[in-house]
Amino acid sequence: MVQKSNRSFVSRSMIGFLYACGAGMMLAQPAAAQSGKWALTDLSAFRQPGGTWQIAGDVSGKINKPNALETVKGSGVLVNLPGKKQHGQDLYSNSEYGDIDLELDYMMAAGSNSGIYFQGRYELQLFDSWGNPAPKAADNGGIYERWDDSKPEGQQGYQGYAPRMNASKAPGLWQHLKVSFQAPRFDASGKKIENARIIRAVLNGVVIHENIELQGSTRGANGAEAAKGPLRIQGDHGAVAFRNISITDYSTPKPSLAGLEYTVYKAATPSEFDPATAKAEAKGTSASLTANAGPFAHGYQLRYTGKLSVQEAGEYNVGVAAQGGAAALKVNGKEVAGFGGNGRGKVTLPAGASDVEVLYARTGDWGVPSLNLIVSGKGLRETIFGDPAQPDDTDPILLEADQTTLLRSFMDVPGAAKVTHAVSVGSPEKVHYTYDLDNGMLIQVWRGRFLETTPMWNDRGNGTSRPVGALQRFGLPAFALNRLTDADKAWSADSAGTSYRPKGYVLDEKDRPTFRYQIFGSNVSDAIRILPDGSGFTRDLEVSDPAGDLFAKLAEGATIEQVEKDLYVVDGKSFYLRLTDAGGAKPVVRTSGGKQELIVPVRGKLSYSILF
Repeated sequence: MVQKSNRSFVSRSMIGFLYACGAGMMLAQPAAAQSGKWALTDLSAFRQPGGTWQIAGDVSGKINKPNALETVKGSGVLVNLPGKKQHGQDLYSNSEYGDIDLELDYMMAAGSNSGIYFQGRYELQLFDSWGNPAPKAADNGGIYERWDDSKPEGQQGYQGYAPRMNASKAPGLWQHLKVSFQAPRFDASGKKIENARIIRAVLNGVVIHENIELQGSTRGANGAEAAKGPLRIQGDHGAVAFRNISITDYSTPKPSLAGLEYTVYKAATPSEFDPATAKAEAKGTSASLTANAGPFAHGYQLRYTGKLSVQEAGEYNVGVAAQGGAAALKVNGKEVAGFGGNGRGKVTLPAGASDVEVLYARTGDWGVPSLNLIVSGKGLRETIFGDPAQPDDTDPILLEADQTTLLRSFMDVPGAAKVTHAVSVGSPEKVHYTYDLDNGMLIQVWRGRFLETTPMWNDRGNGTSRPVGALQRFGLPAFALNRLTDADKAWSADSAGTSYRPKGYVLDEKDRPTFRYQIFGSNVSDAIRILPDGSGFTRDLEVSDPAGDLFAKLAEGATIEQVEKDLYVVDGKSFYLRLTDAGGAKPVVRTSGGKQELIVPVRGKLSYSILF
């Protein structure tokens, strides 16, 4: 919500938060909860939808046309098209929710503004913030400010939270959002005893928020805070579309673990341990499960008994996790997990209390001892009882790029073998890319920070670095140039007959590399340059004496659509490709191997840009 008048894995911080809140705190990502995807065949899921909302089969936007989306008849996409003739209004779900995980895709029109209000009260902003180097709370992915009109001018807005980085895509491209939301808690008298939280928010693959406490409703909220409320989508500020909306509703009451009694024994291997005959060294009661009860630092066995209570009978996933030792679990006398670091099983629990027995064996002095009991189920976020987590204490090794920065490393590409001769190039515009020297291929581009090199440089290392930002991949490693006897021939990954020879790279006056190689008897110069505004990059290929059947593959994806002259939107509207100079050759969009490819005959010089 922008008022017109004001216009990576669970991180260490996340783990610390979960356990700081005590035993039984719930994790953001469920192990066994069922997700419900909205059909979006009509508007029946919403209360009295206004006339600007509609259902469509597809939608598209122009990168530079403000507040405009074009629709295609069909179903599966929710679209809002407010305008001068008809002012839009917010959309409310019929259902009301407490704790949920929300996952969806959305598309912003150029210059557009919307937002998602959890429970109708806490807004996560949706906005066309493409290219903004310093996003604020009112930008895309921000948690909007609270508001107090009684405060002095310029101070009315407070407790807003900007995203950690701008992970926004260009208008007219689909963006992906995942949010874990925890509702406020109230006692029996209706007094609020715990604030709402954004446990985790991930935009386009980038964690933009973790453990954000919402001390009250954000600006524009409806009604007082409550345990439940509708999902609300802002509809009065601009054109926006949604698809693949899925909500996991965590309405199953949280279980409890009580009545814990422990006995400590001297060390024996887990296979030899028998609590019926072993000598007890210490006994006691404990308010929580811990691997550190008793007098010993190492070389001991622990046996806990207690009561695990659930309010609703049903099938649950129950397990144990241990560090610095091994753990086992029985529920109602039946073994669920034998000794090991982590073990889980499905257990049918009655409503009320069930007997649990947890064993922990620390026979050495390695690692930090910790012990956890883990419970999840339908409509129940994963609940952990026990010791605070002991995350890897290795500080991440981050490589920044305040100027043009090059790093050679290994690079992982899903679905392919590790790229062993990768060069990653970082830029001060915060747009970075990786080049495969073995294929003359641009592997990926991303916006945000440069590289995490922890796997490469920590301890012995494995040579691998990782992008840190909103990542766009360009397919499996393959030669960028290939000879095709006709435009329907499959693009070969075989190097036989290519005479490929990498020739390294040369740097310009700004230390930007131009890659060079030989292939099919031609010398190739490949220059990739980041656009000054950080919206993407240009690529210039110069090929000496190209063979008559030499082609370049510019893009591949599930779909490739031409949206205007020389402009294509690629892979289900993931990025734009603008062809600026093909040397007079005509590009071809074809289907090959179940994907679409954009290929073009090479006439000597080839230039294009990628916007994302």
